[in-house]
Amino acid sequence: MFAINSNDFTLTLAVVLLVMGVITFLVGIIILAFKVKSNEFTSITEQTSKLMEKGIVDNVSGLMENTSSLLQTINQMVKTKAGVGVFLVLVTFILFGVAYYLVTGL
Repeated sequence: MFAINSNDFTLTLAVVLLVMGVITFLVGIIILAFKVKSNEFTSITEQTSKLMEKGIVDNVSGLMENTSSLLQTINQMVKTKAGVGVFLVLVTFILFGVAYYLVTGL
């Protein structure tokens, strides 16, 4: 084994937290930028609007209820993905704060 003093251990821990913070920040930004509005959601929304038009023209109330619930579900999925991205960015700031606290020794 190798000997390590408390200052080296604290600095190593701070660097690990900093690296974890950077990775978490990048993942959060990628989720917010690219995953919230993806092509699958656009395709499903377009198909749902076509179904809704058909339900209005053919006066099929069951079809319209199902398509409206599908649209609400898609909205919830988008909100959930955005929430995950924002949560990861907030976790990043916590990790940065703890790393700063360890380095400065407040």
